[in-house]
Amino acid sequence: MRQAGLIGVPRVRPWSWQAFLLGFVVVAVSAALQGICVAFGAKFYFAAFLPGLFVLGLVAGAPAAAFAALLTIPLVWWAFMPPFFEFNSLTSANADSINLFCLLAVLLIGLADLCRETMAIISRGGLKPSGESVATNSQ
Repeated sequence: MRQAGLIGVPRVRPWSWQAFLLGFVVVAVSAALQGICVAFGAKFYFAAFLPGLFVLGLVAGAPAAAFAALLTIPLVWWAFMPPFFEFNSLTSANADSINLFCLLAVLLIGLADLCRETMAIISRGGLKPSGESVATNSQ
C-alpha cells in the first residue's frame, strides 16, 4: 500500500519549535510576496498570506498556522495598510478586511487540520471495519 501524504515534503511535529519557526518563515515569505503585489498596485492586503497558512497547516499543524495568522494581522496593519509603516486607527474597510481574514484563516486552518488527520489515518492503513455493519439488523 502506498504511503499517503505530501510527496517529498516532511511533516513537522505540531507544538515543536521547528513548527513555529516554519510559521515565522512562511509569514516572512508571504510578506515579501505581498510587498511585490503591493508594488504592482494590488489592494488585497491578506491575499499572499492565505495559501501559506493552508500549506503551513498541512505541514506543521494547526498551532503553527494559528501562530502565523496571529503574527500576520499586526504585520499587515503596520506594513501594507495606508499609511505605510505606522500603526494608525483602522478604517471600517480595514477592520472588515481583518475580520474577513480571521474568518478565512480559521476555515483554512480547520480544513488543513482535517486533511492532515485524514493523511495520518490513510498512512496507518485506513479505518478498520468493525465486525458488525450499521445496516445489519441482528433480529
